[in-house]
Parts: sequence; structure tokens; C-alpha cells
Amino acid sequence: NCSILPSPAHLTSFLNQTFTMVLDSTKVIDGRDHLLGRLASIVAKELLAGQNVVIVRCDEMCISGSIVRNRVKYAQFRKKRMNTNPRKGPFHFKSPARMVWRTIRGMVHQKTARGQDALTRLSTFEGIPAPFDKQKRVVVPAALRVLRLKPDSDCTVLGELADSVGWKHKDLLKRLEDKRREEAAEFYSKKKETAALRRKAEEACAGELAKVNEVLSASGY
Repeated sequence: NCSILPSPAHLTSFLNQTFTMVLDSTKVIDGRDHLLGRLASIVAKELLAGQNVVIVRCDEMCISGSIVRNRVKYAQFRKKRMNTNPRKGPFHFKSPARMVWRTIRGMVHQKTARGQDALTRLSTFEGIPAPFDKQKRVVVPAALRVLRLKPDSDCTVLGELADSVGWKHKDLLKRLEDKRREEAAEFYSKKKETAALRRKAEEACAGELAKVNEVLSASGY
């Protein structure tokens, strides 16, 4: 029902809030359908505050603008090099995970000790490798493409851009991700079956456990 949706003004004020994560051992962020620059700025701030961050599915992150525009921009970026000895840098990464890492590196004052320490708390990956496929993943609303870009705006998926500039592992990643999804679907179906059996057992024993449940509820369980 459209009546329960927030107004554009309320949505804008909500998105413009400063999003901070409660310091935890590690936050695993699912980068799928996030805008690169917006997510990078939020993650950089958290890294400097001491938060460990892992970003998975970097290949499915987005950049505003068409693929043609972003390929031209990347070609201009690759021309930036050291005249006398290009082997000394700057280095132009082709994998999506390293593109994301390099973007965040530019936001943490990496030439200071504090910035270098912050970078040690960051990990970026294409796909969802183990053990992060078994861990809880979160999203960052302030960086989601559907909340930040107009529906008719062009955007480029980072994996497609990387593949067009020389990244060689798109097919390999697709095979690994298909295998992971199959295993996840199998695990979820077994989990639903187990939950259904548990509910059935609880209903069968409801009469026998009535007195026990009364004692537990009185004790706050």
C-alpha cells in the first residue's frame, strides 16, 4: 500500500544520517548492488574508528554511469604512470576486489601510520568465499543503488567493467558462485524440513508439556 511509504523528504533525511556500526569483531558487508563511492566512504570511516570490515561480492557493486563512460574513464586512469620507470607505479588493478580496496585506500590517509593500520582491518573479495558464506552478512542502506540512483539512471556493474579491461576470472567466479548457491539451497531445504519436524513434535507433545510450559513461562522463559 502506497500510504505506508515514507515521503521523499523523510527518506532523504533518513539517508543523510551518519551511519555508524557498533564495534564488533568483524562486519561482513554484502557489496551486491551498492554504489562504490558511497560504500567506500562509510567503510573508510568505520576502519579509522577501529572496526574490522570484510566486503564480499565486490564484483556485483555498481558505479553510476554507463559502461562506455566508465571504460573511457578507466582508460584515462591507466595512462597515469611514472614516465621513467612505470614498474614503480601507480598500479592499476583489474580485479573488482582490488578496485574496491584501492578506492577505500584513498579515503583513509594511507600515508600515515593511522591509515596503514586502518587498511589492515579491511578485506575485499569477489564472490562469497569460505568462511564468510556461513556468516551473517549486512547491507548499508545509505549506499544502496535503489535508494540513491534514479530508476532511469545508467549504472555499471564492477565485474563487467573489470572483465572489459582485462580481468580473467569472470567465468571461474560464476562456476564457484553457482556451486555455492546450490549448496546453500540444499542446506536451507534441510533446515526447513528440520524446523517442520520440530513444530510437528511440539504440537504432538503440547498436552504433555502444558504444565512444564507454565512453569517456564512463570520463570521468564
